Amino acid sequence: QVQLEESGPGLVKPSQTVSITCTVSGGSVGDINYAWDWIRQSPGKGLEWMGAISQRDITYYNPSLESRTSISRDTSKNQFTLQLSAVTPEDTAVYYCVGGVAYEYWGSGTQVTVSS
Repeated sequence: QVQLEESGPGLVKPSQTVSITCTVSGGSVGDINYAWDWIRQSPGKGLEWMGAISQRDITYYNPSLESRTSISRDTSKNQFTLQLSAVTPEDTAVYYCVGGVAYEYWGSGTQVTVSS
């Protein structure tokens, strides 16, 4: 069974870049049948899709976040990573890594708080 686990910094200051890594077990980030996504949920709001990386490292981003978002993967470590730059308190959220053919596999989420 595929399992995903996020690891992030917890607390970051405004204007910094936050990097969150998702470690995959029971499956491969190189699997050509799967896409690997990042989704977040801010307090009191719904889920927001941020972006994804698919086969041949093709990336897709939410247009509202594209200028600040980068997704990459490391097949040697079986991980994929989200980087979000120039963060503000509006980026405070629980960040989820998600994978599969149709979002079947979810991590438990990691809280990122942006505060000075």
